[in-house]
Amino acid sequence: MGKTWQLQDAKNRLSEVCDKALTDGPQTITRRGEEIVVVLALEEYARLTTPPTSLVKFLQQSPLQGIELDTERDQDLGREVILELPA
Repeated sequence: MGKTWQLQDAKNRLSEVCDKALTDGPQTITRRGEEIVVVLALEEYARLTTPPTSLVKFLQQSPLQGIELDTERDQDLGREVILELPA
């Protein structure tokens, strides 16, 4: 990972932190010695948060792709009525 910055330094040098995130990779920011956040390039963030494939493509590429599924819904309405209230 890239450089580690103390929070106060990162606040004072935010532009440099951002530039380093773009060129050198993620920048870690600490507060009182504890790592609290990471600044990273938008491109890297998108790569980390975008699924590698869509659900449709995943299902199309599945080894179960040609299998017949029973999609009929059970018509059971749940528990049997034991006591009906007078109208």
